[in-house]
Amino acid sequence: MKTARAGLLIVLAAWVAGCSKAPEPDPREPVDLLLHNGLVLTLDSLGGQATAIAVRGDRIVAVGDEQLLTQYAATQVEDLGGRTLLPGFVDSHIHIDGAAARHIDLTTVGSVAELRDRVTEKAAQLGPGEWITGYGWSEDALEEARRPLREDLDAAAPANPVVLTRAGGHSAVASSLALTLAEIDERTPQPDGGTIEKGADGKLNGIIRERQELVTRLVPEASDAELRPSLVANLQALFALGITSIVQAADTIAHYPEWERVYAEHRGNLPRAVVQVAWEGSEAMSAFGRRTGDGDEHLKVGPIKIFVDGGFTGPAAFTREPYKGMGDYRGALNLPPDTIYQMIREAHQAGWQLGIHAIGDAAIELTVEALADVLAETPRADHRHYLNHFTMLPATETLAAMAANGIAITQQPNFTYTLEGRYVQYLDGDRLETNNPLRTPMNHGITVALSSDILPIGPMVGLYAAVTRKGRSGRVFGPAERITMLEALRAYTGTSAWLSRDESQKGSLEPGKLADFIVLSENPLAVAEDHILGIEVLQTWLGGRRVYTRPDPPDTPRQDQPATLPDSRPTAQPSPQPEAEPAT
Repeated sequence: MKTARAGLLIVLAAWVAGCSKAPEPDPREPVDLLLHNGLVLTLDSLGGQATAIAVRGDRIVAVGDEQLLTQYAATQVEDLGGRTLLPGFVDSHIHIDGAAARHIDLTTVGSVAELRDRVTEKAAQLGPGEWITGYGWSEDALEEARRPLREDLDAAAPANPVVLTRAGGHSAVASSLALTLAEIDERTPQPDGGTIEKGADGKLNGIIRERQELVTRLVPEASDAELRPSLVANLQALFALGITSIVQAADTIAHYPEWERVYAEHRGNLPRAVVQVAWEGSEAMSAFGRRTGDGDEHLKVGPIKIFVDGGFTGPAAFTREPYKGMGDYRGALNLPPDTIYQMIREAHQAGWQLGIHAIGDAAIELTVEALADVLAETPRADHRHYLNHFTMLPATETLAAMAANGIAITQQPNFTYTLEGRYVQYLDGDRLETNNPLRTPMNHGITVALSSDILPIGPMVGLYAAVTRKGRSGRVFGPAERITMLEALRAYTGTSAWLSRDESQKGSLEPGKLADFIVLSENPLAVAEDHILGIEVLQTWLGGRRVYTRPDPPDTPRQDQPATLPDSRPTAQPSPQPEAEPAT
């Protein structure tokens, strides 16, 4: 009996000792987030693909295959269910603003009749005498296939001054009351760099091209406090489009502190932003106390913005040959050539980067000549000056000068789709077919980034137009200017990051870089061209935090599938060092 009791005590002692023994430590390296079972497009210089990615804090730790699950212990594990993950889009030319109470969003109007109804509704809200503004109409999207004119606004709000800006921002329509308050009538001289249109009867039709500030200057300015909530909402709405970084393409040094306030109040919850500012002279810029690149990974000062010419929605882009069917009209420069040269020279010598608006071929040639002259006078390695838009192909000599001087482009291929009607109306021959060229400048060794401007903002339209060269009607323009989807994706991520000197921080998925990425419903490298516009952004992650999840359609179960990798592409391996070279 004593022997049995002693044996029992030994067993109990062993059991207690086992219970008190500390658990074996997890040999895996701790991380905050691990996403796996997906198709990870790294968009690095090797074109790598993987199935998993590990994140610690706001940085990528590793990119690889399912073995990452055995290497890393993650606080949060996400099963991608076969979905495609890639870097967030870096939109290197965009315009995001807040909206005043008097403003009407016209981006979705489908007819002049609907536009009139919205103006009438806003007039009832504001009361007589109050200014009404709006943005986003396009005759190409209206049922009547025409522009809204002065008479339309007069009928909609006879007791209110109204001015509505066309999509793209290069023209507007004003009501009779607005024109009267601006002291514009049939005898008003045509303004420099713009046009006050008249109808066949010789009377004003309300359209003002490029110089709509002749009217909008009278609109009471909304305070930053009034605009701030909608600015924040508009910035956060970009996450649903997969955009994690932007270059705000035009602002002022006086307004930059408002960007600092907004980003301080919403730090980490807004797309990363680089803000272009207008050149206001050496003294003012010196007093500003900042220069291109000043700031942090969330917000920083961008390049100097100079508007050389207008756009095609007017039209007012400065071209070598006259517009089709418009006599000898070739658009106009916004500034005299000597002034353009002097602004470029002063900004360059002060150490600023330049991002210059140049759309027409004549404007591009003049701008490149000025840049080349300035760079010859004052060489500066790795300046990264670039042209915004580059809608028309300039002379071959200009392309060569751009390549030789390292002058880059941020291009908007979505214009080929959205502005098809304007190009067909105003251009012909090769200059129509090669609108918004991509392959030709790339073949000349010019760095080309992709961006959206605001026609529309969603990157899928730009990707679609870049690889298909199709307009809204389905017509193909200059198929030789097509690029591949891989080239387009890199231009919308890594190359755009390179433009703002952020290629070591973002634009590809590599260890050490920011964990800014998106999850798509389909693999853009494998989807049929006709389905590109249907690709949906399912998730957006900024610095390792999920900032957007697409709501599931009602009664639609999720269709998860195991991840697969095409045999033709290598699997990315974890690397201790991020790539520093820009994607091209």
